[in-house]
Amino acid sequence: MLEEFIKADEVSLIIPEIIITEFNRNKDRVLTDAGKSLSSHFDKVREMIVVHGGEKDKELIISQLDDLNHKIPTLGESVFSSMQKIEKLFSESEIIKTTDEIKLRSVQRAIDKKAPFHLSKNSIGDSIIIESYIDYKLKNDSQEFKLMFVTHNKNDFSLKNGNQKKPHEDIADIFDTLKSFYFISLPEALNSINPELVEDIEFENDWEFESRSLTEMMAMENELVQKIWYNRHQIRAYKIKTGEIKIIDRKDFNVATANVTIVSDIWEGAKKSAKAVEKKYGKKNLSWDDFEWGMLNGKLSAIRWVIGDEWDNLDT
Repeated sequence: MLEEFIKADEVSLIIPEIIITEFNRNKDRVLTDAGKSLSSHFDKVREMIVVHGGEKDKELIISQLDDLNHKIPTLGESVFSSMQKIEKLFSESEIIKTTDEIKLRSVQRAIDKKAPFHLSKNSIGDSIIIESYIDYKLKNDSQEFKLMFVTHNKNDFSLKNGNQKKPHEDIADIFDTLKSFYFISLPEALNSINPELVEDIEFENDWEFESRSLTEMMAMENELVQKIWYNRHQIRAYKIKTGEIKIIDRKDFNVATANVTIVSDIWEGAKKSAKAVEKKYGKKNLSWDDFEWGMLNGKLSAIRWVIGDEWDNLDT
């Protein structure tokens, strides 16, 4: 959403230099860890469900865990994609350099125990962020544009005992004008600028497709396998009727003639399986022209590729 607001010239992004420094310092670790801890966690939970789960809901829970586990590589790719978007935003943003003056004022906050040093931890990074904002605000006070400080760090910057949408009392004076605002939610900040554009973007995002679950894909693969097998069964039945394929006893089977013969008990089992497929899908729904037949095979190949198989595997 932020990218769309920037493209529409509704906002300009201003980034304290320390944020970019911290981002670059941690991005490799985040990319390396993306998905690993989740995968390990799911494996342990799945094992516990298999061993100790109740029989009634075990199958459903395991299938849902498998679905989530299947999406973990996608989550890792999503993290990488997000990193690229962030870096692009950084490259197009105005950067507030961390000057010696900003550093000194940040240290003074620590000495005075003022937010974000009101908690028992080292908050020098957060202090530099708020002092960078103050520095930029003072230097551009004569300008007509409005400034918005947007953070998710409610513990360090928001009112300690009260409405967290309001800034901590130690920094409240920074946001006491109509040109400087405090937000803990980016969507809320953007909505305050142009609510109509927010609605348009959300409407467009509603049309984005979500990846199908592994359970759903496996169910469709099974359906396609049965239908494609049934079609091949019908072709074999026609060839038996016309004499191209002969029914033989098992003792007469020979690998060299396997393409033109079929063992009688195997054929009887195949006919029973065909009846089961007809009952499941309806015989009238198991007849296709050449184009539809090609589509069925293409769908099976595509699904198998997505779940990790090789292209063109149409075995049934």
